[in-house]
Amino acid sequence: MATTHLLYLHGFRSSPQSAKARMVAAHMAAHCPQVHFWAPQLPPSPRAAMALVAEGIAGWPRDGMAVVGSSLGGFYASWVARQTGCPSVLLNPAVDPARDLARHIGEQTAWHNPEERFFFQPEYVDELRALDQRGLPPGGPELAIIAKGDEVLDWREMVARYPQARLRLLEGGDHGLSDFADHLPTVLRFLDLA
Repeated sequence: MATTHLLYLHGFRSSPQSAKARMVAAHMAAHCPQVHFWAPQLPPSPRAAMALVAEGIAGWPRDGMAVVGSSLGGFYASWVARQTGCPSVLLNPAVDPARDLARHIGEQTAWHNPEERFFFQPEYVDELRALDQRGLPPGGPELAIIAKGDEVLDWREMVARYPQARLRLLEGGDHGLSDFADHLPTVLRFLDLA
């Protein structure tokens, strides 16, 4: 079934103002205005972030929804897909954010607005562990776009984490997928939106 509801989840310190989120939003507005698109600003607490998402998608049709997530948003997208059975698109997805973000406990600045600060609490690491879907079968079809040139996450870990995903492995690239415009058509085709 074609996607009627699309959720976009941003990464750590990011926002719906990220280049990728804005690109998807602009495409949906211009070419798929009938699709309900939502890219929420996620709170720093993983538990609160997923509670916000669960509430926001509570009325969505499970057979018409899909989720796209970047970095930490990719980790969250796997959780959402497991809860709903929907397809997911994972863009350089975080594999073990409990391990990786433990060193970021303390005050952080928002990537798109350095004036904006938030505190990454020690208990958030446990909240991330509670959301970990590793070792479980995917909730629905998965597309993983992974850049070998990712300077933040290890591409080998990402590939190993998603063995059942349709994989698009990029030779170079970067963590932010600055060439995302080149990959958007693949994402849209996977979600029956092209």
